[in-house]
Amino acid sequence: MSLRIEAANSARWPGNLLASRLACGVLQPILTRIVRRIAARHPSLFARLGPYQTADFVIDPIDLPFAMHLRPDPDRLLFRAVPRDAAPRADAVIRGRFMLLLELIDSQEDGDAAFFSRDLDVTGDTEAVVRLRNALDDVDTSIAEDTAAMFGAPGRAVLARLRRGYGADMEKD
Repeated sequence: MSLRIEAANSARWPGNLLASRLACGVLQPILTRIVRRIAARHPSLFARLGPYQTADFVIDPIDLPFAMHLRPDPDRLLFRAVPRDAAPRADAVIRGRFMLLLELIDSQEDGDAAFFSRDLDVTGDTEAVVRLRNALDDVDTSIAEDTAAMFGAPGRAVLARLRRGYGADMEKD
């Protein structure tokens, strides 16, 4: 794991299990709604994943107090927030800053460059991660913007604020 990732992870959320569990509980209905909408709007994602539809991915945004568990199985679709200490066994783990992960979902950031610069950490079945990345790359629209639009003007405002804040954070680094 890169030193950048380890330092960010320990500095921001030093074992605050209560905050993690509360955040997971609050986010769960939202994440379920998001993944169902994305699946309905982009069913081709599943075909691109092939045998990795049943793979378990842990997506770990290091600057948030929880991780996310994704199983892109169209018959048993799962996307949930989990406390890091309760993350399931995964076929692959993808770890990085939240906005970097969001930009990767929308193909706005080069995953290879992020990996080699050590801003992104990938462990486990790399073929599963490559398949997930290729499936997301084939989506013609912005998944982040589609998701923000689900929540109307407040959702779009939050996404715009996140993007502005991320840009300012990157200028400081």
